[in-house]
Amino acid sequence: MNIMDFNVKKLAADAGTFLSRAVQFTEEKLGQAEKTELDAHLENLLSKAECTKIWTEKIMKQTEVLLQPNPNARIEEFVYEKLDRKAPSRVNNPELLGQYMIDAGTEFGPGTAYGNALIKCGETQKRIGTADRELIQTSALNFLTPLRNFIEGDYKTIAKERKLLQNKRLDLDAAKTRLKKAKTAEAKSSQLNSARPEGDNMVNFFYMLNFLHVKWLKIWAEEVTKSEQEVRITQSEFDRQAEITRLLLEGISSTHAHHLRCLNDFVEAQMTYYAQCYQYMLDLQKQLGSFPSSYLCNNNHNAGTPVPSALPNVIGSSAMASTSGLVISSPNISDLKESSGSRKARVLYDYDAANSTELSLLADEVITVFSIIGMDSDWLMGERGNQKGKVPITYLELLN
Repeated sequence: MNIMDFNVKKLAADAGTFLSRAVQFTEEKLGQAEKTELDAHLENLLSKAECTKIWTEKIMKQTEVLLQPNPNARIEEFVYEKLDRKAPSRVNNPELLGQYMIDAGTEFGPGTAYGNALIKCGETQKRIGTADRELIQTSALNFLTPLRNFIEGDYKTIAKERKLLQNKRLDLDAAKTRLKKAKTAEAKSSQLNSARPEGDNMVNFFYMLNFLHVKWLKIWAEEVTKSEQEVRITQSEFDRQAEITRLLLEGISSTHAHHLRCLNDFVEAQMTYYAQCYQYMLDLQKQLGSFPSSYLCNNNHNAGTPVPSALPNVIGSSAMASTSGLVISSPNISDLKESSGSRKARVLYDYDAANSTELSLLADEVITVFSIIGMDSDWLMGERGNQKGKVPITYLELLN
């Protein structure tokens, strides 16, 4: 029963405090009550903390979008995080593309130029996917986690203490308002007491009125004393809470320094990722050899003979004329075209067949070539096992 009485009294006191704060806040907004202003330094710290919180949230959210563009995947990861469970591992986009390329290259045939190139590209894409996964993990650990800890930890504490400071200020201003009203009522009561009515027939009435008014003055005097004591208590609590809030807010500078170190870690992770991607693509380009020029000649095979991007060796014993700069046809090629025999030739560059009449080539492989009467002078017939088709002579070096 005593516990119940205590709870009821506490509930009534809390309700009275809440109502007092609500009234004070409303009167301040309506301009009907005075408001205690915080000192300029504390206001500046509060503004700095709020600015830090807003921009930290924006940077954190956009970094998450950068690392994981798929919104559904982000939602799934968020749900698993709130459930304190590990999200299932999923294949990222570069890895998925790489697997498709490898499967396609295997289906087309690793021995074909296109199939071989697809497999090489697919392996590179999977390496890029692995590097992307490492970037996400490193960035989440060294950059996103510290930012999230600030939003969900330090700033929540600051917001809690700031709210408490606001309540203490409202209590202080409400106490000041009650003191002001008590003093005003006391002054008016004194003025009424000094005004005496005229006439002998009102002496008895005035005596009774004066007796009641003395009682009333004592009540207001007690109210003023009580209000003054309440102002001293609320002022002390407000000053103490302001100091606690100020100490917390001054830690924002340390937060900025910590986030700067995290930002450096994020930049280093990105630098490592892009350097890896560049090296992977550079190695792929070297593996593909003359792939870009082959692609160009595939798109323009009807316009003329495909020309490799570099010709370190002219087929056979061809040489550049010193006076005219024109390429002189190799005697070996001419002899081969005039005869009906066949020769072995080494492929200089990768070549993708443009249609079914041509034969795809891989650099450094050896094929059999021969000429057919009436064939274009820039082409030979190539043969590899059961495969046969036209091949450009600029991609070949005849062997003895």
